[in-house]
Amino acid sequence: MILWCNPLGGVSGDMLLGALLGLGAPLDEVRAAVASTGLTGWDLSVEPVARGALQATRAVVEVEPQPPHRHAAELLEIIGRARPAPVAELAARAVTALAEVEGALHGSDPADVHLHEIGGVDTVVDTVGVAAALHLLDVTAVYCGPLPVGTGTVESAHGTLPLPAPATAALLARSGARVSGVAARGETVTPTGIALLHAAGAVFGPVPDMTVRVVGYGAGGRDDPDRPNVLQALLGEPVVPVGTTETVVELETTVDDVPGEVLGHLLGRALAAGAADAWVTPATMKKSRPGHVVHVLVAPERAAELETLLVRETGSLGARRRTVERVVLPRRTTTVVVDGHPIRLKHGPWGAKPEHDDVAAAAVALGRSLREVAEAAREAGRAGPPAQ
Repeated sequence: MILWCNPLGGVSGDMLLGALLGLGAPLDEVRAAVASTGLTGWDLSVEPVARGALQATRAVVEVEPQPPHRHAAELLEIIGRARPAPVAELAARAVTALAEVEGALHGSDPADVHLHEIGGVDTVVDTVGVAAALHLLDVTAVYCGPLPVGTGTVESAHGTLPLPAPATAALLARSGARVSGVAARGETVTPTGIALLHAAGAVFGPVPDMTVRVVGYGAGGRDDPDRPNVLQALLGEPVVPVGTTETVVELETTVDDVPGEVLGHLLGRALAAGAADAWVTPATMKKSRPGHVVHVLVAPERAAELETLLVRETGSLGARRRTVERVVLPRRTTTVVVDGHPIRLKHGPWGAKPEHDDVAAAAVALGRSLREVAEAAREAGRAGPPAQ
């Protein structure tokens, strides 16, 4: 499922949680996920409230008196016990991002950072609760509109700070978030809210192509007279992307006396010469002889050139041509950096795939496995704006 967030009034951890519960995430199962951390002294409930002319769902977190703040490492240890594992992983990514920006701001090791306003039980409930709700709703992609950023100052354990708060501003930059200025004074985007969007790999932009199934509204704590203090959320199914149809020529020839090294060389030559694709399939020929069929897919205007290459390299006495249509889905390429090594990511409608040659070069240079480097590249692509 696809989730699109319209942060009309901004975004915070409790607004996001309220919106997801309003979409139908089962409250009892969200509570169970939080309870699996072993944390005590909290309660999570929902209440319908009015925000302007809109009815919304407010996530109400009540906690017993607790230490005012915790080290990030302690918070992560608690969150790491959440079940199922994907819930713990997403919540931990959010808190890790919070700890890293706070550490950078104060010159501290992220693990040793005191998370003051965001280091309490309610942060565990918000982060694990949102992660559980996303998991229960089977959300596989998150999109978000521009975040409204207010003006003024906010009081914190570090004194008076500008808005957006420094940690929020750092997370906005890390997430590649789109923002828009609003006249409202006060905090409209909280560190926990943007950290959760960042952890979920939110893409900031217009509404994606989707079939909307349900709409929810998460309420903020204030009732703003100027604009409804809500986060609107749309949950739906992805629309099968419509690709462009193009006519191409498929060339093929069957051979039984060409070594594998020559076939591999031919595929590389064909692709370098402009073929859209080239491949080899095994075949059983006359008298049960093993052989290969060499295929080359090419634009009609390049067919003669590639046909000459095909027969010259294989020594074949002929080739077959047929006109076919292929559907080309939208795609784009970005670049991420893994430990100083650039790796291209090919993005399609259903995900992103690291370029093998780049992954292989980085794996050799770093002394790591292909799998580790490929996963690091995918994670870097989810984590923030790509390097170009």
